[in-house]
Amino acid sequence: MSLEFVVSVCSRIILLCLLLVLAGCAGQEFRLQNFAKTDIDMVADQHQHAVEALLKELTIKLYKRNPRYLKLTPGRTIEKRTSQIFDSPGQLQFSELGVSGTDAIELALNGDYTGDRVFALMVGLTDMIRRSYGYQSEFFMFSELDEQQLYLSARNLEIALWRLYSHRDERGHPLILTNSRNGERHNLSYERLFGKLIALQDMLGTIVAGKNQRVIKTVAQNVATMAFFPL
Repeated sequence: MSLEFVVSVCSRIILLCLLLVLAGCAGQEFRLQNFAKTDIDMVADQHQHAVEALLKELTIKLYKRNPRYLKLTPGRTIEKRTSQIFDSPGQLQFSELGVSGTDAIELALNGDYTGDRVFALMVGLTDMIRRSYGYQSEFFMFSELDEQQLYLSARNLEIALWRLYSHRDERGHPLILTNSRNGERHNLSYERLFGKLIALQDMLGTIVAGKNQRVIKTVAQNVATMAFFPL
């Protein structure tokens, strides 16, 4: 056991005691779990929470823009759909879809699919991003994050956004409507949400790469096929 390790543990014990005293004086609840977190863990927590909030916001916006998909099943509401996706952490699997991750995104943008495209898309995006976090919803001292997975998830978000705009039905209409139709006021709110998601994933990937002292391997996207990168 190295001297540096002993000093680190002792300093954390002293810090814990101080925090407990301060929390008691302030009458605020102290989470003991936070003692097992590094600065990077706390940053990862905040990124993961922000990403989930943005995904939920995107789900609500897409359903409001595409209400026809809710009408496929009587009694289905935006609240019920968002609850299905976001109320439980971890991997997302639904018999209704039979697939998850990027396969669910592919399903949502398949011209032959007759189900709820918004649900398939958001299950796919959410599961894909959760996979980049190792399906962890909270991070601690010995949690492992892979900077390459975070980086590739950001590229997959870019591909998904491009496909949303380019994939259309036989009449030339978007399979999932996002931005403005002709004659409507210009709406870039969907690009902004995707942009925030991409930036968060890229930023955390860069932070994790610095912590791990590794270099992210950049990839070239094939504009012709825009195939999703496996995670």
